[in-house]
Amino acid sequence: MRRLIFVSIFLLLPAASVPAQIGNPAGMPPGTAQTAPGTPAPHQTNAQDRLFVDQATIGGMAEVEFGRLAERKSQNDAVKAFARQMVQDHTRANDRLADLARQSGTPQAGSLDDEHRAVQMNLEKLTGHQFDLAYADSQVQDHQKTAQLLAWEIGSGQEMALKQFASEILPIVLRHLEMAQDLKGQLTGTGPQGVSASASDTRAVPARPGQKP
Repeated sequence: MRRLIFVSIFLLLPAASVPAQIGNPAGMPPGTAQTAPGTPAPHQTNAQDRLFVDQATIGGMAEVEFGRLAERKSQNDAVKAFARQMVQDHTRANDRLADLARQSGTPQAGSLDDEHRAVQMNLEKLTGHQFDLAYADSQVQDHQKTAQLLAWEIGSGQEMALKQFASEILPIVLRHLEMAQDLKGQLTGTGPQGVSASASDTRAVPARPGQKP
């Protein structure tokens, strides 16, 4: 069986982007103050968790909206099947995150950000194979970013419920990433491009106790 959660997050991202993004998944300006781990202000959600909820909410909304668009526009059975699973899985994850955000009093984004709106507008203009390629490419990029965001929350977040959520969602996102890479490989004729096909580094994140391989 696949051990996707064991893959180092560094293997999922273009090498040039790693130094600029690790520890700052939302591109916060240099010098932005963040509460030290373990010391949230009384009755306030800390900066790390607020940022995580905001970015994860936007990413989750985008996955559902893009997936529905692909289900409607694509004529490719593999693309439509992938999109259908993205809608199902991310709808469930979005609902869980919304519950956690309500419990902690953390506000959620109400709409897509400019970056995702631009991708959506581009997808809406495309048709046929061009649409399929653009959708698959966007899915690879978005799942890379989401995997990094989840790993960041696991390491830097303070709200235990959110950290647990991130730990449980990360292997699902890594599986989605491999699926998106494989789909892109099928569409471009380059064959499998998934994490398990490209990762040879033995550095790994240990499995959680009781996790099946």
